[in-house]
Amino acid sequence: MRVGHNRVVTIAYKLRSDAGEVLEESTAGDDFAYLHGHENIVPGLERELEGKAVGDSVETTVAPADGYGERDDEKVFQVPRERMPEEELTLGMQFATEDKEGNKQIVTLIDLGTKQVTLDANHPLAGENLHFAVTVNDVREATSEEILHGHAHGPGGHHH
Repeated sequence: MRVGHNRVVTIAYKLRSDAGEVLEESTAGDDFAYLHGHENIVPGLERELEGKAVGDSVETTVAPADGYGERDDEKVFQVPRERMPEEELTLGMQFATEDKEGNKQIVTLIDLGTKQVTLDANHPLAGENLHFAVTVNDVREATSEEILHGHAHGPGGHHH
């Protein structure tokens, strides 16, 4: 069976930066499962995996436009410190919030002033080339429930 739309694909992967630093990787017995064709992984990698079979390996570089997007300076903004949670704030903390249109987003605390804090709503890997080394370990037809929910269930996938 080959990787294609509405199939659950299980991969072992390693993601590196331009400098060769390992940013993420699956570990033995902890492969990543996703529902192909449902935007569960970055578009550039999904395109590279299309049509591959179990045992196939892919090494590819995904440009920002096909990864987490280009950095957008308009997604960096300040808010009054009193609007932040009362917990101890540290640089790099992430918070779930909503944008002006009500869309959920994750923001990262990048500057901590006495009266204002600076938040960044860009994905941490926005603007970065993504260097993937991937091996396809399993491909199966998705269940109707997985297709309805838009993601893989079970080991390596999303759990409810």
